[in-house]
Amino acid sequence: MRVVRVVDSASARDFRDLPKSLYASDPNWVCPLDRDIDSVFDPRLNNFHSFGSCERWVVYSDAGRPLGRIAAFVNDRKAYNTVPAVGGCGFFECVNDQSAADLLFEEARRWLVGKGIGAVDGPINFGENVMWWGLLIEGFTRPYYGMNYNPPYYLQLFENHGFTVLYEQISNRIRIDKPFPERFTRIAEWASKRGGVRFEHLRKREFDRYARDFMEVYNDAWKHFENFTPVTLETVKENFEKMRPVLDERMVLYAYVNDEPASFLLVLPDTNELIDGLEGRLGPFGMLRFAWNKLTRRHRRMRAVVMGTKEAFRNQGLESGLFIRLKEHVLAQGHYEELELSWVGDFNTRMMSIHKATGAEMSKRHATLRWVFDTSR
Repeated sequence: MRVVRVVDSASARDFRDLPKSLYASDPNWVCPLDRDIDSVFDPRLNNFHSFGSCERWVVYSDAGRPLGRIAAFVNDRKAYNTVPAVGGCGFFECVNDQSAADLLFEEARRWLVGKGIGAVDGPINFGENVMWWGLLIEGFTRPYYGMNYNPPYYLQLFENHGFTVLYEQISNRIRIDKPFPERFTRIAEWASKRGGVRFEHLRKREFDRYARDFMEVYNDAWKHFENFTPVTLETVKENFEKMRPVLDERMVLYAYVNDEPASFLLVLPDTNELIDGLEGRLGPFGMLRFAWNKLTRRHRRMRAVVMGTKEAFRNQGLESGLFIRLKEHVLAQGHYEELELSWVGDFNTRMMSIHKATGAEMSKRHATLRWVFDTSR
């Protein structure tokens, strides 16, 4: 076996397309859009390159068949804030062969050590954690778009090489036809009647305003979490634009208190329901098929990508009010069946409590793992 760094169009294509053969017989896997994977590694499309760096590798058999892939990242805003400095790896895919996985992990380690890194978290994204983050360890069913899916044996490949679970990421599921618990509904009604409180949905013609409000709430809501780095307006706008083709304005909700942005809930229809069968390609034929699917297929599933509430407005029922308004909208559509709340770290007890209050049930578990390098090597 040999490991090759991605340096040209052929190796980039092998990196991108390897999962298409790996999961060819798996009915649960849905091929992500090629452009969404490619954009992670394109400095023109991913502003994380302006404050970090990344590298990719593919491992080949002696006969030249791609067996696995990995990417390694350094986010300069976060990596060196701890001892040891922590980098990241992600987009890992591999046949069930420990020696192939070991070659990939070691190649990533060597590159990271050269950047002054002493530990690595993975699998993660070179971007925000709402996409392509974590190793699936429970709930091996059809994923929502942007949620990592992998065979069960991946956990063993990671752990055999020295990775240990850093934290678990819990996704919970709400059945749309199931009423919210009575207490949850009462709290939502109480919040809605308070003076100065209003709820509104995003309007695409005012993307910039809602992007600023999102950034303001998000950065306040997450400021006390370890190693948190504030999200930039550029990153928020970049992600909003990526969501635009599938975004339903009434499923991106904001709560304001005396005109101050206080809370938000961002929900997307499941893109996997529209792109299944496209094999990642969104050329002219793929665009036509995507448009046709959008017109003729009724979404059954949606994903709560992220939510947050400013510290000053917590325990005021705003989250309950947002969920009630979301449900009013989707019930009127008459075709949605479930909402996945994904994901919440097991360290985020407050958000876990909100999920529990909605009556949600556990759907999937992912894990972010860490490998601390042996400095004697």
